[in-house]
Amino acid sequence: MLSARSLFQEILDNDDAYRLFCSIAASGETQGGWENARIAALVPESQRALAPKIARHGADEEKHGRIFRALLRKRGLQPCEVPADTDYTMLLERRGIGLAHARLQADAPLSEQDVITYLAHSRVTEQRAGEQMRMLLRYFGDHPDLGRAVRMISADEDNHLAYCHEELLRLARAGHGRAIHRTLRTCVRAELAVHRDVSLAVMARMGQMLGWSRARGALLAAGIRAAYRYERALGWRRMVSLAPPERRDPLGGPAPSAPEYA
Repeated sequence: MLSARSLFQEILDNDDAYRLFCSIAASGETQGGWENARIAALVPESQRALAPKIARHGADEEKHGRIFRALLRKRGLQPCEVPADTDYTMLLERRGIGLAHARLQADAPLSEQDVITYLAHSRVTEQRAGEQMRMLLRYFGDHPDLGRAVRMISADEDNHLAYCHEELLRLARAGHGRAIHRTLRTCVRAELAVHRDVSLAVMARMGQMLGWSRARGALLAAGIRAAYRYERALGWRRMVSLAPPERRDPLGGPAPSAPEYA
């Protein structure tokens, strides 16, 4: 039967597919760790209170990268090169979403609009990450190898999303509501297309590794495109709405250390 659970189980059972999956995840998380660390260092004076939270966000992302690399080591695997068409973070940057690496590599302080851009980008992408991790949690939360990693990363992603809601609402109350609304809508339009393209690229490679029939590959591709059409029509709203989180100050305090897997 064709289902998300059976699909992920196939990936988990095949070394090549599992290696690609964990390598993509580790690369994206590590990249996010670097970006957040740079943003924390460049936050403008008017938003300096945010710096420790942004640094905590970055530390969490770097921790997730270490977890995925450790999962690979436990299987006796090394990370592989991430194909360019599966690099979600870089494809978003090429569309002008988020803060460009050239901007982060410079030493000039960020502006308040830069902070809004960062938080809006994070609010959209953390929604996606949180949903994906909750799906993995549902299927593999009790798995002997993946369970602990999935539970930890899923909880962190929920905290990251709550933090974005909290800080964007604070900035909206300070008079930045229109800029936030405009930036969120720009981010989500790009994210939907990038997520579709990356999903198609990843599934094409997984299909080659796992020996899927042409019909099965076409069916999965059709499902990805149908999901994109739904998100373009209606589903995008969940990714731009803002609401006070149940847990306040979710990124207050130091980041917990990553568990050992190998």
